[in-house]
Amino acid sequence: KWSTQQLSQQQDFDPVHRFKMLIPLLKDSLQNVMSIASQNFGHNAAIDNGRTTEKGNDAAVQRFDKSLEEFYALCDQLELCLRLAHECLSQSIDSTKHSPNLVPTATKPDTVQTESLSYSQYLSMIKSQISCAKDIHNALLECSKKIAGKGQGACN
Repeated sequence: KWSTQQLSQQQDFDPVHRFKMLIPLLKDSLQNVMSIASQNFGHNAAIDNGRTTEKGNDAAVQRFDKSLEEFYALCDQLELCLRLAHECLSQSIDSTKHSPNLVPTATKPDTVQTESLSYSQYLSMIKSQISCAKDIHNALLECSKKIAGKGQGACN
């Protein structure tokens, strides 16, 4: 069974769930930015019109740059969540595309699923994957030998 702590930890790592949690915060932050900008605009207009002194009302005016920084930080977090969700989706698609389908184990031909592979197709796919892995291994081994050879020649 899942505990509530495990469930909340899983949701924290889910980029879509995190995105949904950040949207209300972004909305509040945008409202805050607009409110502070409005207050600052009114304050500066009052100073320009000579209705108030510059030092008299500065304590009541909040800093616009801080609220804008908070808004941009939330935008950056949302962008990261979307990029992570896109990357997860891409990996999932690649995984289903390049992973072999299951070999049917049913003895009755009417229960065989259409997306499953025959045993001979499965064997050929696995052999090609092993061959590809060996080729990659050999290429990396050859490359490391070349790098090691250059490093030893430079030291002599």
